[in-house]
Amino acid sequence: MPETSAPESEGAIETRGLEPVPDSERSGRVRELFPTWVAANISVLLLTMGAGLVVFNRLNIWQVLVVAVAAPVVSYGLTGLISIAGKRGGSPGMALSRAVFGQRGNLFPGSLIWVARWGWETINAVTGAYAVLTVLDLLFGVKSSTTLIVVTLLLFVGCTFLVSGLGINALRRCSTWSTYLFGAFSVLVLVYLIAGTDWSAVFAKPAGSTAMMIAGIGTIAAGGISWVPSGPDFTRYLPRTASGRGMVAATVGGAGVVVLPMVLMGAVMAVSTPDLASAKDPVSFIGELLPSWIAVPYLLIALIGMLLINSMSMYSAGFTAQTLGINVPRAWAVSVNAIISLVFGFLLMVVATSFFGSFISFLTLLAVAFSAWIGVFGVDMLSRRTYDGEALMDTTRTSGYWYRGGFAWQAMTAWGVALVTGLLFTKVDWFTGPLAGSWIGRNGLGWAATVVVAALLYAALPRTKAGEPAPAETEKVPEPAGSLSI
Repeated sequence: MPETSAPESEGAIETRGLEPVPDSERSGRVRELFPTWVAANISVLLLTMGAGLVVFNRLNIWQVLVVAVAAPVVSYGLTGLISIAGKRGGSPGMALSRAVFGQRGNLFPGSLIWVARWGWETINAVTGAYAVLTVLDLLFGVKSSTTLIVVTLLLFVGCTFLVSGLGINALRRCSTWSTYLFGAFSVLVLVYLIAGTDWSAVFAKPAGSTAMMIAGIGTIAAGGISWVPSGPDFTRYLPRTASGRGMVAATVGGAGVVVLPMVLMGAVMAVSTPDLASAKDPVSFIGELLPSWIAVPYLLIALIGMLLINSMSMYSAGFTAQTLGINVPRAWAVSVNAIISLVFGFLLMVVATSFFGSFISFLTLLAVAFSAWIGVFGVDMLSRRTYDGEALMDTTRTSGYWYRGGFAWQAMTAWGVALVTGLLFTKVDWFTGPLAGSWIGRNGLGWAATVVVAALLYAALPRTKAGEPAPAETEKVPEPAGSLSI
């Protein structure tokens, strides 16, 4: 796309696709990442997941606290680290991935990640639709029906498509305001719970096993891991001199400030309402546990948060679709995911018998699918300081990232072996790997094994760098003191 006189990042609607952002348009600030990652976690599903730690993992409140602290540090720490590639290359994560896997090779992890996003967007669309149904029931006594399910799904997905189509600036502004509103009402809910909870019952609950606590960390962290390939999408408008440490801190801080209290609140709620974690509807319990004057505005604000989560996911999915060769504008690429989430969302709301079981199984497989890419891309980042913008956009044999036949075989080998290894240790409702009974499998660490295998194998394989700009072409802008230089 030709450059315009006004930076695209300043417009109301973002029109830039995969092409790198010129330095002249990099007006973003590191502190803008904080509300972005707050918004990415505003979901009542965290309450349900916190309840699951008590009901299914049988953890006590102190173990839940450890899980709620460790999970965002691990998962969003990885997201923050990988997002550094965004300021270096100025392109979305899956476009930068071409430099690692090759122009053709990148189609394989790209396709898997794109498909995985269908599930994530479906889960969020269903949760948002349930929130609308719950509000209608609380305010007007309107009960759910198949027709109403279709209408609420259409409304939620349509709004998601609109916001994600506007682009990065719309997401930033919505994220900032939703952060303030959700934070204020979360404090109100927290005060209500503190006043009305039987704390003796909460603290009297016996501790669960260490294995279940580790597995709980993996379950909560899976949501953050799914954002790792998208990290560069939200940092490509940052100047090259932006602090890497600041980026990681803003990412972890923004996620943690939501994940920690939400998971703890869910755990506290589960003590008095143990069937919360197994409910088919993951939202309506809020109307049962909280008075309407708190529940209705809280759900409406949470609905905005879930809308933003899906908008951010679809925003990134549009880029991923473009890297797969779907040659349409990003906003149109987003529409593919919108239609898919509508169809799958209807099936989950009308046909599925257990929302929580389907959700946890999906999260487990999602973490493995993304972790193989994380291990390979992360190791490559350790030795790569720049990306060749022209080579990224050139999908022909003349590309500097063509390698052999369009594939970087070292990256492909490490990715494939790690993916299979992770599945061997994985157990979900409809699939059990042959090594799921091992220590790694019992502790829910299949995703961690996937990252380690991918990283070690890719680091060990001999490889050559391709497509690096010549020294004279590389902008010599030193990173500031205190920045993360990896």
